Amino acid sequence: MSFSASFSININMNIFWLLMMLSSMLVLLIVNPSEVLSEMIGASTEALELCLELCAVYVVWLGFIELIDASGLSNKLAKLLRPLIKKIFKVDNEEIQKIIALNVSANMLGVGNAATPMGIKAMQALDDKSGKANFAMIMLVVINATSIQLLPTTVIGLRASAGSANPADIILPTLIVTITTTILGIILVHSIEKIRLKIKGRKKK
Repeated sequence: MSFSASFSININMNIFWLLMMLSSMLVLLIVNPSEVLSEMIGASTEALELCLELCAVYVVWLGFIELIDASGLSNKLAKLLRPLIKKIFKVDNEEIQKIIALNVSANMLGVGNAATPMGIKAMQALDDKSGKANFAMIMLVVINATSIQLLPTTVIGLRASAGSANPADIILPTLIVTITTTILGIILVHSIEKIRLKIKGRKKK
């Protein structure tokens, strides 16, 4: 994705969130104007508290992933996942396979923010400068969107901060759902790619 396209998306998202905030404030002004200021302050306080509570979770797992990379375990992990990554992504470059392996591992641990830097690096490495998303880039987006969750760390952290009696009881249903969506996503991307190549081959004839 080009810088201009990324910048445009960021602006559009900022406009979207601004409109949502303004419309919410307008509704509150109409319904209960005396509560506008207190609600804004309360929401800001709650958001800050949530960020601080999740900060510890991300610090632990980001540090864990950094240790994996520094110790050389990332290379072993890449070798372990290489046959699967090569088959799914159709990528032969070992360095890209390593980055994708770290991205997938972070997602499996439910630390989406920790997976983002590796995802960006992988996207940059996979970019063929054509201005279009290729097969491997599309597959990476789908894998990150569906993402098998062995340990949904972020969600567990959110549930724990919200006072859940058993924040980890979502592990099994989350695992079942994410395995299903990941397999389905991979099948769909490969199927659509085969159809695209067939259509492209017919056009050349």
